[in-house]
Amino acid sequence: MTTRTEKMTVSPVIPAMANLLLGGLWTLSVFAGWGLAAFCGRNETPESCVDRMILVSTLSGLFAFIAAICTAVGLLPPLMRRYPEKSLVLVAVATASWLLALGVLYVGGLVGR
Repeated sequence: MTTRTEKMTVSPVIPAMANLLLGGLWTLSVFAGWGLAAFCGRNETPESCVDRMILVSTLSGLFAFIAAICTAVGLLPPLMRRYPEKSLVLVAVATASWLLALGVLYVGGLVGR
């Protein structure tokens, strides 16, 4: 009886597209006004809402910055060819950071509402 030892690999396109979609969602939520539209209540003054969203966006931006750097470094062609496992780890860290950035934005928006 023979055993097959094939390594299952993940195409780098899948996590790259996931990171681009998460990054786009975060960018639109912060810079296109989606966050203001979603998290500013009717009883709240616009100034207090904007102040709160600036604070939440800044905290969320720290995770987004880490995610953007990890995405860019993880998808560099020389790194992907030489060290595909390390590249996949960086892209996974980037995905987790994007999710944290969106989570901070969502929770921070809901708490003040």
